[in-house]
Amino acid sequence: MKVLHLISGGDTGGAKTHIINLCSKLKNLVKLKIICFMYGPFYDEVKNAGIDIDVIPQRSRFDLSVVHKIYQMIEHEGYDIIHCHGARANFIGMFLKRKVKNIPFITTIHSDFDLDFQDVFYKRIIFSYLNKVSLKRFDYFISVGSALISKIKSLGIDEERIFLLYNGFDFAKEISFEEKDTFLTRYIDKSLYQSKTIVGNLSRLYKVKGLDVFIKAANLVVKDNPNVIFLIGGSGPQKEFLQNMINEFKLNDRVFLLGNIKNPYDFFNAIDINVISSYSETFPYSILEATALEKCCISSKVGSVPDLIEDGENGFLFEVGDYKELSKKIETLLNNKELITTFGIRLSQKAKEKFSAENMAKTQFEIYKKIMQKR
Repeated sequence: MKVLHLISGGDTGGAKTHIINLCSKLKNLVKLKIICFMYGPFYDEVKNAGIDIDVIPQRSRFDLSVVHKIYQMIEHEGYDIIHCHGARANFIGMFLKRKVKNIPFITTIHSDFDLDFQDVFYKRIIFSYLNKVSLKRFDYFISVGSALISKIKSLGIDEERIFLLYNGFDFAKEISFEEKDTFLTRYIDKSLYQSKTIVGNLSRLYKVKGLDVFIKAANLVVKDNPNVIFLIGGSGPQKEFLQNMINEFKLNDRVFLLGNIKNPYDFFNAIDINVISSYSETFPYSILEATALEKCCISSKVGSVPDLIEDGENGFLFEVGDYKELSKKIETLLNNKELITTFGIRLSQKAKEKFSAENMAKTQFEIYKKIMQKR
């Protein structure tokens, strides 16, 4: 079986991590190739993972000259399945499907497509619309979490054309990270974090990530807990807004914006409690990355996160946007440090059993076989 994956190549979030983890294992089950539309960190990481990848550059998002080039590649190399990831690849896939006959087109839905571009007005209006138009042209859909299935069905898609595939992580791979002091002293003075519990949130600085919830919770926690600080890792358009929040709450020595983090494991190694405060998610990879280091996690009750985190058993969940509940969950852990370790171990064990990259690749292969049988 030969599968061609299409993806933008500028991806920095879960889609990037998903396709690298997936294809690093799937390449042992099918003959696959990835095409992206720009050079950058994504291309480099995929190449370094030993996955077959090429770039067909686009001059702009609407440069459709790449369609014919991909079509020629399909005709020459004889692919059985075309598999797209993300709005740009979906847009290209819509035009490619008009030229390619009798080959199933699949797209993986990595996030809520109504929220993908909400931070930039014109992108929200134009790109969200074009993506939904493109999605309706596909034959089959893969949802990376159970919570997204109803969203896909809202496009008028029959449930029999939708498959569930949880994100998976390669827990067997070697993980490298800097020493805690080496990493932290690059951003803050040692006296500000020494002997303190560190609560972290690693995400892109977008509205949907709910970092305002995280800061509001921190504002409540620090009032009665002098030995805790809060770190936010990531970059994005909300940086100024979030810094203003920190200034207004007078949290400059308790909450820190670290900026872009090249290696997430540097961040997760340095913190004690990992927080996901998003308003919407499917299945965030940051939880799986943190569990690889046995980090305790508190998350908003979004997407398929409850399929991994069992509230009070291996972590904590809180209602979306409820910063008061989040603050109480953090304080519970601060008052019971042993629970931080216990939750971290339990969560890691469940993640390794049910959310491995090997399981993800095997499930994807079975999905491909079912689709080929349908055709």
